Amino acid sequence: MPIYEYQCEACGEQSEAIQKMSDPALTDCPKCGKPALKKLISAAGFRLSGGGWYETDFKTGSKKNVKEGGSSGGGGHSCGSGGCGTCA
Repeated sequence: MPIYEYQCEACGEQSEAIQKMSDPALTDCPKCGKPALKKLISAAGFRLSGGGWYETDFKTGSKKNVKEGGSSGGGGHSCGSGGCGTCA
């Protein structure tokens, strides 16, 4: 479940809440009790980057499908899919 950040517009208190995406937004401040909570926009807690996180991080031994030399694309471009104008 996602972690949402809230800030009270009345007292400035910031808090976090683990909620389902379908849950309604919280309204009452846990510190002052006023219905002045607003949901903040924040960065995600993880980032997928590199040449394929599943291929390189969770497979072991000969099951990895990683090219020799550690590069996933040619010419300094990291896409490597062949679907963009740079890789084609």
